[in-house]
Amino acid sequence: MKDLALPEDSPTPLSKPNNINPCIPDFPPSHDPPFDHPPDFTSLSEIYNQNLPYNYTTTNALDHSFQDLNHHHHNPTNNVNNNWDFIEELIRAADCFDSSHFQLAQAILERLNNRLIRSPMAKPLHRAAFHFKDALHSILSGSNRAGSNRLSSMAEIVQTIKTFKAFSGISPIPMFSIFTTNQALLETLNGSSFVHVIDFEIGLGIQYASLMKEIAEKAAGASPLLRITAVVPEEYAVESRLVRENLNQFAHDLGIRAQVDFVPLRTFETVSFKAVRFVDGEKIAVLLSPSIFCRLGSGGANVGAFLADVRRMAPGVVVFVDGEGWTEATAAASFRRGVVNSLEFYSMMLDSLDASVAAGGGGEWVRRIEMLLLRPKIFAAVESARRRAPPWREAFYGAGMRPVQLSQFADYQAECLLAKVQIRGFHVDKRHAELVLCWHERAMVATSAWRC
Repeated sequence: MKDLALPEDSPTPLSKPNNINPCIPDFPPSHDPPFDHPPDFTSLSEIYNQNLPYNYTTTNALDHSFQDLNHHHHNPTNNVNNNWDFIEELIRAADCFDSSHFQLAQAILERLNNRLIRSPMAKPLHRAAFHFKDALHSILSGSNRAGSNRLSSMAEIVQTIKTFKAFSGISPIPMFSIFTTNQALLETLNGSSFVHVIDFEIGLGIQYASLMKEIAEKAAGASPLLRITAVVPEEYAVESRLVRENLNQFAHDLGIRAQVDFVPLRTFETVSFKAVRFVDGEKIAVLLSPSIFCRLGSGGANVGAFLADVRRMAPGVVVFVDGEGWTEATAAASFRRGVVNSLEFYSMMLDSLDASVAAGGGGEWVRRIEMLLLRPKIFAAVESARRRAPPWREAFYGAGMRPVQLSQFADYQAECLLAKVQIRGFHVDKRHAELVLCWHERAMVATSAWRC
């Protein structure tokens, strides 16, 4: 990657770099149109590189601790947070799912409807509980489907992209996930000019901008080819078209070649990797996230068969990114325990967001991040808790895969990212060969690389 403009002999990057890696975008303030009236973007390149309508002032000494679930400070300006027994009620509702007492769960959630009201000024735990209450209710009503939370218009897609960029400027969480993944790919693929990435959670493809830049910089006059095959839900048609067209254009602007293909998830579930087109001579990388394991359902047989298929392809690297607190969730012995783990994770996520903007404002962006990015993930987490999968690390070992230690340079980049945002409470840790971004002691993102 490009030089980070920090002294090479610096033992710990404690100060903000003067120049930052272009793969960690800088977001200066601008004067974009209001949120409710998005501009008509013609390409993702404009969105990747646009300025955002928020001044990302950072804090030098922010000390914002997450309070234990059973001990919360009284907030005289917000009465909705004064009584926390709604958490017990929410957990009781989740417990009813384990015992199949659905009518009781419905009655509890109806009571909570009158108490858990959406309040942007509420504490993180209250806001998270509100979304979990809605997610539990949606399961009972049968509306908790992937399509129920899908983006339905280009305007909404644009707003989600802008919100993601705002998230990247406010918090280190999105960029940590992106650059640790890219670094694992670049180190393992070792400058290959013909790379095929099979991605099981491409989203809107924003993360490929930085990878393409890295590939272009390392091309040295060659004409590299990046192939991307994304396995996506069937309702992803609008996003698929947008991602393909604009990633191809973005690659063209950088002077590299790109091919982007999409495989419907149902097709993949039927024929596995036979749905993916392979080309002789390419180096293969597989990007995984918890979502594919949840989709495969409960029990280890499906997960084991899937990982066996992955191994048969002999990829150069398998990268697993857990940005959903899945390590703890998969260890849960019940739906109730899974919901509690996820509730804690997303409460911590919201707490870190509040801390990230405490010094410089930006509360409106936090609300957008919460509604557009985190709420759909909460609904998916609750649905996934019903289909408990085996612990993913055991599944990887069981399939004959072995972890690859991420490089010291990846550690260095992580420290540079934290030095850039300067938010006390975030720190980088190594656990089981994973590079982990923690908010206090809770893992927010864990990236690991595996070889077959």
